Amino acid sequence: MRRPNLLLTGTPGVGKTTLGKELASRTGMIYINVGDVAKEGELYEGFDEEYDCPILDEDRVIDELEDKMSEGGVIVDYHGCDFFPERWFHIVFVLRTENSFLYDRLESRGYKGKKLQDNLQCEIFQTLYEEAMLSYREEIVHQLPSNTPEDLERNLDQIMQWIEQWMKDNN
Repeated sequence: MRRPNLLLTGTPGVGKTTLGKELASRTGMIYINVGDVAKEGELYEGFDEEYDCPILDEDRVIDELEDKMSEGGVIVDYHGCDFFPERWFHIVFVLRTENSFLYDRLESRGYKGKKLQDNLQCEIFQTLYEEAMLSYREEIVHQLPSNTPEDLERNLDQIMQWIEQWMKDNN
């Protein structure tokens, strides 16, 4: 039975991992956190001193995930989306969080200074939503609010319904 591939993207701290893990638990789909895959495989091409984080080797990430993606039934979680092949995803969800919530979440992760401000600005200016709209067909890109536990439940219900419909239409 064919299953869709989903991309969960958005600014760090918007709830991609929480949503992705719960979706995988409820659907039996495979959950992939690109940051974890990169860390495990050391898929980096350097280190960014300014942001105090490794620089992802996007080509190696693509190579690492290609076989899994071609099988279907994968939920991918990453804060960027413009380097993934368009053919990989049947739908893209961009999670959005109000800055008052996002600030607290990022601060609790130890973000400060330029890294904190740049991530807040990224959310204010809809940077990742625009990146998704430029990278994928407009009709498969959807924004979801991700502020409260109620938003999480609504998003889970909405995505589960979408998956069920996709599977009816494609099997």
